[in-house]
Parts: sequence; C-alpha cells; structure tokens
Amino acid sequence: MSTAPLTESPTQTAVSERDLERIAEMATLFAAAQDALTDDMVSRLAGSFSEGITLLDRLTRNEGLIKLLHILDKPEMQHLLISLSHGLTKMSREFATTPPSTGGLVSLLKLATDPGTQEGLRSLSLLGKYMDESMRELHRKGQ
Repeated sequence: MSTAPLTESPTQTAVSERDLERIAEMATLFAAAQDALTDDMVSRLAGSFSEGITLLDRLTRNEGLIKLLHILDKPEMQHLLISLSHGLTKMSREFATTPPSTGGLVSLLKLATDPGTQEGLRSLSLLGKYMDESMRELHRKGQ
C-alpha cells in the first residue's frame, strides 16, 4: 500500500472556491428575496397559486374543453383561427373608419349582392347546420 500525501491539487482548490462563491451568491440572493417579500405578498402569491390550481383542475375535468383543445390543435383549425383573427381585425378597422349604414332596402340589397356577405352567410349557415346535427346526435345518445 502506498502512502501518498493527501494534498489537493491547485485545480481542485480552485473548483472548491468557485463552488463556495456560488453558494454564497445563492444564499445572498435567497436572503434578499426573503427580505423583499412581505406577508401580504406571500398571502397574495399563495392565494393566486391556489386559485390557479383550482382553475386548472376544473379545466382538465371539462370534457368539452379538452375535446375543443384537441380539435383546435389540427392544422386546418389553425388556418381557420388565423383567418378569423384577420377578419375580425379588418372588420374592426372598417367599422371604425366608415360612416354608419344609412339603412333601407337599397342598402340591404347592396349589402346582399356583396360576395363577401354571401360567403359570410354561407359560412354561418354551414356552422349552424353542423352544430344542429351534432347537438341532436348528442341528445339522442343521452349525453
């Protein structure tokens, strides 16, 4: 058995010193955070965390919401949502910059002949049709 002296190499000492410096910095950071938090802040944080967990629990128990999230994750639904957001933005701008409608039968006919209006009505009509079918099927199954 060899009896080598138990001395540390210079690199081992440097690593230990750096580790101690990091621990000291973390302790200083923790103490500063502890000093900065008041009892009121801790109470609000705990309340917010508790409400967040409760909300998350309710959301994950909602089968309809989970189904909707799965459907919204599909690429075609992403395109639909992007188109809807662009449409809402343009609608909002146009509403803000154009004068109110004058009303009357002529204005209604002019609006009805607009291809965009016809496509919008067609989209809402299809949505209503498929929602109706789905609702009736759910009620037939007793859900």
